[in-house]
Amino acid sequence: MSFIKTDDISVRLTSIFMKLVGLWMATERSEQRIRDITVGYTLVAIIFAMWLQTTDMYYSWGDFSACLFAACNILSLTMPFIKILVLLAHKEDFFRLIFYLQRKFLHGNYNDYERKIVISCKRKCTFFICFFTLFTLATVASYIINPLVANIGRNESDRVLPFNMWIDLPLTVTPYYEIIFVLQVLSLYHIGISYFCFDNFLCIMNLHVAGQFRVLQYRIANMPDLMDKVKQSGDKILNTGSSCLANECYSIFKKYIRQHQALIAYCGKLEEVFSLIILEQVLMFSLLICLDGYQVLMADASTSIRVIFICHILACLCQLLMFTYSCDCIIRESGSIATAAYKGPWLVLPMSTSGRMMRKDLTLIILRSHIPCCLTGKGFFVVSLETYTSVLSTAASYFTLLRQRETP
Repeated sequence: MSFIKTDDISVRLTSIFMKLVGLWMATERSEQRIRDITVGYTLVAIIFAMWLQTTDMYYSWGDFSACLFAACNILSLTMPFIKILVLLAHKEDFFRLIFYLQRKFLHGNYNDYERKIVISCKRKCTFFICFFTLFTLATVASYIINPLVANIGRNESDRVLPFNMWIDLPLTVTPYYEIIFVLQVLSLYHIGISYFCFDNFLCIMNLHVAGQFRVLQYRIANMPDLMDKVKQSGDKILNTGSSCLANECYSIFKKYIRQHQALIAYCGKLEEVFSLIILEQVLMFSLLICLDGYQVLMADASTSIRVIFICHILACLCQLLMFTYSCDCIIRESGSIATAAYKGPWLVLPMSTSGRMMRKDLTLIILRSHIPCCLTGKGFFVVSLETYTSVLSTAASYFTLLRQRETP
């Protein structure tokens, strides 16, 4: 499956970006070779950019603002680099998650109410993915436009590149300048894509899992499958006695239990694949937001540099909100299964064998729902909307320390 067949804009857009990075499924060997080459190119581009920023920090040591500028760029490069390495290590599990998303979530068998829930999830995904992608690409464009604006009115020997290169070559003259400029732009664009595409897919999977928990709540509370059977049989099930109704109800309830187990297993696999990525992101977000805020508010920088970091801090805030909100949705919706189960039709069932078994299983599903599904940072903390406020609070503390550093 090299392409997900769906009308969901967010999934189609993200799958295209994932192909550009190289972490996607292939149906043929030639296609797989292209994927491997693309992943290799992505890693080389990131390593090249990290070398640029590390050497720039080394030669700029003593210039506090320049070092913070390089540090911010290095952090932004480290995040996609770690994500790619982690997902390469869990590539098969990651692809299974995507395949399950397509087969069970995007193309599931839904009635009208359930379809509205899925459409609502798709709209949320599209909103978050479009905004995050827009801010990230705006940051990339700002990095590219900055030297073009700075070079207006300058001589050929005084031109600047998007990023400083400390090598013994006349980089400001033709054709060296044009070659290096193109190399830096190509690397920058590819790094920008790798920065947001993995988070986009995590958000999509999280929101759709939360949507499936909502669908399951509706099914457990209202038993639409039982109602369909009653309509198809012309009320024969109801007329044959309450014992037959209990058998049918319990049979359908067992199907919902299996669906609940599948969703729990899916969340467990998400945790296994993405927990290290989440830990890395939460740890780095505070530093990134702090450094971005410093470059915007405190550093003695040009307007174009401030524009770069305004776009970057907006992308960081959107990225942080996107994945903390989606994780919080999983916690809330998986925990609400207990309430939905209690609202089910178990009260009207007789104390037959099926009725007693259903009540017993109902108790178990309520107990299990009291431990909601969640994603964690490698087990150190649970990711929720509280994580968002905690990261912002930590970033504000770091910013205060930097501000005191600047105060004479």
